[in-house]
Amino acid sequence: MKSLEEHLAETAAFHGGDCPGQTLGVRLARAGLQQIGIDDPLSDRWRKNIMVYVEIDRCAADALMIVTGCRVGKRTLKIVDYGIMAATFINLKTGRAVRVIAREEARSLAPKYAPEETNKYEQQRQAYRVMPDEELLSFEEVKVTIPPEDLPGSPISRVACERCGDHVVDMREVKIDGVTLCRPCARGGYFARGD
Repeated sequence: MKSLEEHLAETAAFHGGDCPGQTLGVRLARAGLQQIGIDDPLSDRWRKNIMVYVEIDRCAADALMIVTGCRVGKRTLKIVDYGIMAATFINLKTGRAVRVIAREEARSLAPKYAPEETNKYEQQRQAYRVMPDEELLSFEEVKVTIPPEDLPGSPISRVACERCGDHVVDMREVKIDGVTLCRPCARGGYFARGD
């Protein structure tokens, strides 16, 4: 695995800057991979055998993506925005899943690890680089059942919405009274159609 410094530099370049969330995301990713027994996530051996569920759509998500190599487009990174600074790492070969949570108390411990820094965010960023895992993170062994339609690989189904004609893949369609609909037609979407 790359060094912490290499990961921090790569994530800062991708994210467009360095911040406490990026640093925390790098530490979450490195610890999560270690917990599930993966030391080189970007190698051919592992890149299709890792899945990560990220519980927040903030800076840490970018760092998790860069360190693990998991991507939304590869179907190996799932964002379930619970607003919690946590991620679950799954070794698809062994089925082992570990949820890694950033400890809230780590924020208040930052002065202990970067006492000379007066800016709160810079202090957190510096502290998160050196704080021991047991003070920064907590670990929880979990079970994750991944349905076939959510696994990496080619789509397993493709159907047309009977109302708008959009094609829906991977069993995301909805059946109402025997009519096949896309989710926006069935339940409303984040957008409104112009008709």
